[in-house]
Amino acid sequence: MHWLIHDYREDDLAAVVHLIDTTAGLGQESVFSLAECIGALTSRQPAVVAVHQGEPIGAALATVAGERAWVMRIAIAPGWRGRGLASALLRELERRLVACRVRRVAYVLPEEELLGEGLHNAGYTRRPAAAYFEKDEPPAGAAGGLLEELGGRLLPGDLWAKVAGMETEKNLIERRVVLPLAEPERAARHGVRPPRAIALFGPPGTGKTTFARAIASRLGWPFVELLPSRLADEGNLAAALRDAFARIGRLERALVFIDEVEEIAPVRTEGARGGMHGVTNELLKLIPGFREGEERLLVCATNSIRSLDPAFLRPGRFDYLIPIGTPDAAARAAIWSRYAAGRADVDLDALVGASELFTPADIEHAARVAAQAAFERDLVAPDGTPAGDSAPDGTPADGTGGGASGDDGASTADYLAAIAQARPTVTPAMIEEFGADITSHARV
Repeated sequence: MHWLIHDYREDDLAAVVHLIDTTAGLGQESVFSLAECIGALTSRQPAVVAVHQGEPIGAALATVAGERAWVMRIAIAPGWRGRGLASALLRELERRLVACRVRRVAYVLPEEELLGEGLHNAGYTRRPAAAYFEKDEPPAGAAGGLLEELGGRLLPGDLWAKVAGMETEKNLIERRVVLPLAEPERAARHGVRPPRAIALFGPPGTGKTTFARAIASRLGWPFVELLPSRLADEGNLAAALRDAFARIGRLERALVFIDEVEEIAPVRTEGARGGMHGVTNELLKLIPGFREGEERLLVCATNSIRSLDPAFLRPGRFDYLIPIGTPDAAARAAIWSRYAAGRADVDLDALVGASELFTPADIEHAARVAAQAAFERDLVAPDGTPAGDSAPDGTPADGTGGGASGDDGASTADYLAAIAQARPTVTPAMIEEFGADITSHARV
């Protein structure tokens, strides 16, 4: 969808008030009056605004009272209803509320109406005796402060759904990792023990970090990333690891992610002592204690699983070693389709064929380059006149006939040119090595 959501600004007031006033009778009612909404806006209560081509098309606002927030209104311009904008606004508003240490978000409707279904889909629960929807956010307080100290945070709830393509890997992780953790009682009835630690391996840029974040989003658990380089800055890496895991143990639940784990758990050579040998030993001691937690998951990622110490990867420490490779043709088509926004004029087959061995990160970069080319072309007409200026006869200078030039985005040619300029992250030699690693190390 072609919209941009930003924090409410003072110069948005007139447009937002107009949206609230004109949509009140379109199934977007609220128990809060227009005057109360204006009061919240002018007192800088949390609010977000969606714009399209510079024009506000939606707004969501709330009022905060202690640890509870009330969503006062979600107003959507008529032409944008049913296109996912309400959910997008609500997600962005909730992110601001969580930052304000809100623990419970409520929305009261004057009667049952269309927005109720959307609130159900967003995780809200209807309470009896009124159209009253409520949603608990992760606790703040001491746990919230500890999470901040660790650099952790709660991620948006839609990251799992946004993983485009990679269906084989996604289905495997869903069945082996996500579902046993999300349904522990059902898993226990079948003798399935939810995983406590997994490793993702594969060439750089293939989406290992994206999967780790998506798992945390899917479970609704805080995401804590431990960066080996940052821990090393504390002077004693082994002690810093021990301290970080001790603090993580005080969280009710968490997904802990360590990228490039080979930096702290490399193969130990015979006779080596101190240095990284001691760090690897420390991590080996910490994992069993971490595994005792019920709602914890350690996700480690590496570009080179063969460089990890064998003792680190044994089944008693890691439940699964999951390969994450470059997207196949179907996955590349899904990823390109997302960037092309489903436009029929973009030849997806051509893009898929031209981007073999491209990682999701490579495709994202090429899409960004193509979008920038389309943007710059839209800014300046062929004769050098800024796009949108009129010629003396009143027609647009760019010869578009008055259409919204640039609204169509990048063309197939733009994408192919960007692909041709790109340098793929993964080489055929890496793919060959990855195949060998799957044979010798994968455990799913």
